[in-house]
Amino acid sequence: MLDAEGVAGLSMRRLAARLDVSPMSLYEYVGSKEDVLDLAVDEVIAEIELGGAEDVAWREELVRRLGQSRQVMNRHPWLPTLMATRPLLGPISLARSERVYSLLEKAGLVGPQLVAAVGSLTYYVQGYAAAENVWRSTHHDPAGVAELRSQAQRHIDRQAEHYPALTRHAQLTDDDLDASFELGLDTILDGIEARLGT
Repeated sequence: MLDAEGVAGLSMRRLAARLDVSPMSLYEYVGSKEDVLDLAVDEVIAEIELGGAEDVAWREELVRRLGQSRQVMNRHPWLPTLMATRPLLGPISLARSERVYSLLEKAGLVGPQLVAAVGSLTYYVQGYAAAENVWRSTHHDPAGVAELRSQAQRHIDRQAEHYPALTRHAQLTDDDLDASFELGLDTILDGIEARLGT
């Protein structure tokens, strides 16, 4: 239901109808819709592999793990918003968080630097996936999207004297989201790596 209709489409009454039970019977298992959402978040986060070889470099493991996180958020477009608006305290979520913290600790980060690094990586992936999901849900026609981007690029190019840096560097017609995501992630990881030992 969440994948098809998002959080707004989920109600306890509709969930009960989908399960062919009475709405009140759901409350034998959960206290509220919020509990259902917490359980749903924890369930889909299980799609991010927990394990990783111990001899893999911390950076390589983070790239793999955060790439998987993005894929999970793309499969479940409701996930980035829920992850950003509630503490993730389910056992599956906590195990994934523990793995990220331990990788960065292994790299040499501690205290506020470690927490800031986790936050930067988390919000980058959530924000990137959320923007992708909104774009996909709004623009269904690839030819129309390409034309829209071309129009935007021409608009900026015509105003080069007002926006010289944008004109030189913004590539609005570039639609390789995977490469863009990986480059942004590498940039953040470069910054984290530069902080090691400071």
